[in-house]
Amino acid sequence: MVRTVVAGLDGSSESRAAAEWAAREARLRGLPLKIVNVWEPVPDPMAQAPLLGAETQQHWSERIPREAAEGLRLRHPGVEVTVEQLTGGAAEVLTKAAEDAELLVLGSRGLSGLGGFLVGSVGLSVIAHAERPVVLVRAGEQAADEHEADPVGIPSAATPFKPVVLGLDPHSPDDTVIGFAFETAARRGTGLRAVYGWNLPPYYVYGLSADPYLHDEITRQQAAALAEALKPWRQKYPDVEVTEAPASGSPGNRLVDAARDASLVVVGRRIRRSALGAHVGPVVHAVLHHATAPVAVVAHN
Repeated sequence: MVRTVVAGLDGSSESRAAAEWAAREARLRGLPLKIVNVWEPVPDPMAQAPLLGAETQQHWSERIPREAAEGLRLRHPGVEVTVEQLTGGAAEVLTKAAEDAELLVLGSRGLSGLGGFLVGSVGLSVIAHAERPVVLVRAGEQAADEHEADPVGIPSAATPFKPVVLGLDPHSPDDTVIGFAFETAARRGTGLRAVYGWNLPPYYVYGLSADPYLHDEITRQQAAALAEALKPWRQKYPDVEVTEAPASGSPGNRLVDAARDASLVVVGRRIRRSALGAHVGPVVHAVLHHATAPVAVVAHN
């Protein structure tokens, strides 16, 4: 079965930005794009209200995704675009839709003045439970935002892609996450920046005198671990220029900083099959709420 790139569309500006990103990604991957529109039934008393009658329901359940798909076909010729309309709770339906997808793309509002995302309960639930990669895209995200600036300082789709940033703990690397990041960089013809941060020794926290020799030794060991984890992937993807960025400090903060000059940030999430809660881990949570580039959350065992 041919997998598809799936984008959730509800008519909002953030979901439209996600659909555009998904169309560009589908073209890069040579895959079809499926637009999924979820209709959540409203209680009968509300459905009988004048503003929520049959005309309004038809507008949301038929017209918006159909017109969005038509626009995507015009702007992205060569990409096969289909629409699927489903009924139920948005989080559950989108999580189910991701099962047969190459990846699922969702939109999220940007945080004005702060960058990053305003991740709602639906997005968090899908990210926490989907076992396929989920990409979060901010409202207003444009193709040019993923590219380097030209000689006069203007980014455009004609300039090279910015690097892909990978958040990696070399002491527990996962091939699914690393492979996704390298494949994404290779597909874009860009480099990969592997970011690794670790907590400082306790004496920094408590204001005690630092041991510079110990600090240097820890830094050397951690840098060596990162280089070792990346070694087989450098050999597998010789055309991808890899930059290693190990440094002490919060992993989440370091990834957020690196996102400012990234086309995509890739982070991993360990699969937990509990139906309760929407836990994504502190690093993923920090990146989702503060990164200024699209974020791919890749589930792994």
